[in-house]
Amino acid sequence: MEYVSTRGGPGTVGFEEALFSGYAPDGGLFMPSAVPRLEAHTLRSWSSFSYPRLVKELCALFVAAELIPRSVLEDLIDRAFSRFRHKDVVHLTRLKDGLNVLELWHGATYAFKDLSLSCTGQFLQYFLEKKQKHLSILVGTSGDTGSSAIESVRGQKNMDIFVLLPHGLCTQTQELQMTTVIEENVHVFDVHGNSDEIDEPIKELFADTDFARKHNLMSLNSVNWSRIMVQIAHHFYAYFQCAPSLDTSPLPMVEIVVPTGGGGNITAGCIAQKMGLPIRLVAVVNSNDIIHRAVQHGDFSLSGTVKATLASAMDIQEPYNMERILWLLSDGDSSLIKTLMEQFSVSKSLKLPENLHRKLAQTLDSCAASDEDIMRAMRRCWEENRYLLCPHSAVAAHYHYAQLGCGSRSTPRCCLAPASAAKFQDALLRAGLVPDVPPEISALTTLETRSTPLKKGEDWAKVLRERIEELAQQRKP
Repeated sequence: MEYVSTRGGPGTVGFEEALFSGYAPDGGLFMPSAVPRLEAHTLRSWSSFSYPRLVKELCALFVAAELIPRSVLEDLIDRAFSRFRHKDVVHLTRLKDGLNVLELWHGATYAFKDLSLSCTGQFLQYFLEKKQKHLSILVGTSGDTGSSAIESVRGQKNMDIFVLLPHGLCTQTQELQMTTVIEENVHVFDVHGNSDEIDEPIKELFADTDFARKHNLMSLNSVNWSRIMVQIAHHFYAYFQCAPSLDTSPLPMVEIVVPTGGGGNITAGCIAQKMGLPIRLVAVVNSNDIIHRAVQHGDFSLSGTVKATLASAMDIQEPYNMERILWLLSDGDSSLIKTLMEQFSVSKSLKLPENLHRKLAQTLDSCAASDEDIMRAMRRCWEENRYLLCPHSAVAAHYHYAQLGCGSRSTPRCCLAPASAAKFQDALLRAGLVPDVPPEISALTTLETRSTPLKKGEDWAKVLRERIEELAQQRKP
């Protein structure tokens, strides 16, 4: 399996280079040069597989055995999931009125990103140990990515991780999960900016190709292909858990509702669809609704500044993974994607070509939820099921409840739940609900914290650059 840039940059790369690069050299994102197609008999044979087994089968399709032998790949994935609290790693809860909630949050930080980042951390370690290299990881977070990325590499001697979190825009739990990690290789910056603004210094450092090469810079945001690859398994597992009998031909459909911010999970769903999985996808967003407007009207444009919502990890106005989705839907027309993305980069406004918009609307449905919609869904789910939803999961539940009044429905529906409600105590209280907080989350408030403030007006890229250089000097014998 080889990988190409969505913007058509020179040549192809293997999985290792795509893993370590994050962005492609031309500013595009890596995608497999060909998406493997699975026949119905393969899907039937996979239907009884555990979640870890599905991750192994899917990763084996996208990672050449010459790079990571199959037995080693399986061992790395087992190691990645060894810290998960649920025996199945991922768990489906079936609730009243056909509300199926796929709990993706049983990892170390109670967020779905633990699934892909724990695997990615193992892949990185495997290659770094073979080559005796050191890595500098840059991560911007709107909530959960930072803590999951930290957990995947904390304490590793051959990796330093630099996490930029938006000051005051994460929940206290999310922030403490980052700032209480005081291993020497973890560097957290408390940035006075929103989630889109903190991406700018990261992009600037990656654009300095000499600096990026010298310090082996990479990103663990969902620009990284490895994260998308692992997340494909969410959709297969959701399908097999919710589909009725697979003995029919054609195979039955399942609708998967995906809370969407940066677009990584919905991209993984589009790839699963292209692989032959019979799913209908719904991208559900909060008041930062650029993906919803793109699906409904072909309007991929910013609308003012990022709005702070209860579903804070989805407070994103520039969902970079849309580039991957548009590339898939244009049949890999990298010239078109390069033109569109460069136009968006300059004007922050894009009207999708009619043909591309039509394909997008055929591939995805979409829905936007206000904070009031989110709280209403959280309350209803609790009243009917005694089950607490996080605000991101409630965005998906809002769509489900809205559809119940739209006549009879035969297609099963699965709502992805990206985080535990325990991480969002303030949102629960605002909805009039009582948080149920695990002891390990309560204990965070008693721990020492460490972070570096980055104020408005400072040159954030310069501060990052100097810290990376300083650490490189310290490592010299």
